[in-house]
Amino acid sequence: MERFDVDEVFTRDELKSGESLSRMLGKQQSDVMVIEDRVDLSVFDKPIVKEQQKPKIGFSWARKAIEACRVVKDDHEIAMIRHANAVSSYAHEQVLASVKQAKNERELNAVFVMHCHANGCREQAYGCICASGTNASTLHYVHNDMPLTGRLNLLLDAGCEWQCYCSDITRTFPLHGKFTKESREIYELVLLMQSSCMKMIRAGVLWEDVHMKAHTVAAEGLRQLGIFHSHLNTQDILDSHITTRFFPHGLGHYLGMDTHDTGGNANYEDPNPFFAYLRVRGTLPGGAVITNEPGIYFRQFPLEQELKDGMWKGVIDEEVLKRYWDVGGVRIEDDILVKEGGYENLTTVKSDVDFIEAAVVGSG
Repeated sequence: MERFDVDEVFTRDELKSGESLSRMLGKQQSDVMVIEDRVDLSVFDKPIVKEQQKPKIGFSWARKAIEACRVVKDDHEIAMIRHANAVSSYAHEQVLASVKQAKNERELNAVFVMHCHANGCREQAYGCICASGTNASTLHYVHNDMPLTGRLNLLLDAGCEWQCYCSDITRTFPLHGKFTKESREIYELVLLMQSSCMKMIRAGVLWEDVHMKAHTVAAEGLRQLGIFHSHLNTQDILDSHITTRFFPHGLGHYLGMDTHDTGGNANYEDPNPFFAYLRVRGTLPGGAVITNEPGIYFRQFPLEQELKDGMWKGVIDEEVLKRYWDVGGVRIEDDILVKEGGYENLTTVKSDVDFIEAAVVGSG
């Protein structure tokens, strides 16, 4: 009770017995705010409840109020998320240290979960994504059971819970210790997308602007690599919306008791393809925790079909694109505490190329 700052709790059995219900209703009458379909209100129809005792029950604003309150974290909540990040960051480091020994995605998945469990975090915040090679082009890959032979990279999106609070971290690394030329180019582009967005994060920033910064950096970077034709300028590329084929998700989401936490005010009916999958809309408040997780993905089946239909003629250089299919996908994700005038990165595992390559080379 003290830990969760709750004044009084009744079990469903106690309420059904009538004794606790009668005692509760004997106090000063209060409005009861509930989330529809989450509470059994039939207890108030018991004969023991007099008509004048029946509370006023409101459905309209409880969910919205709770969701809004959950966006801004207090010091206790931030401490819980910070600890979950510390354990998850350590587990990610242990995965990097185990790469040479692994022959299958499931082994690296198991390494992550084991180190979380060994450090007191028995629950995962979500199902781990452990995607090697072209599997990493599937955003929510679930199999985690493919051999690593012949694959270039592995994308590990995994985070544990601590005291019901989540972490959510993604690292992408070369399975053979060194990135190939194409893999390194895409990895460094995603790093630039993330760092460019990171500089913008502060209380009051419009999240749509931060998200579009990631697309702008992606547009220019893919043009410089030759995947987009060089005669196009950055605005031409953005106007075509082609970057949504390579970066098809929102830049981030609120983090808290849920991995995709409440209060984001998403609009999945937005006709603008840049924003249709954006989980957070509007300005960021100080005290919110949000993920910064740009990515570049080479989803061969849909892109090849669109190219066959002539959809991106004059935009994509198909011969250059072919060199990048085996990269699969690269995502880098950190958990960010929004502050007045800036931010704090709660994720401690490093993501620079030198660290990632050295960690894998030294594994085993």
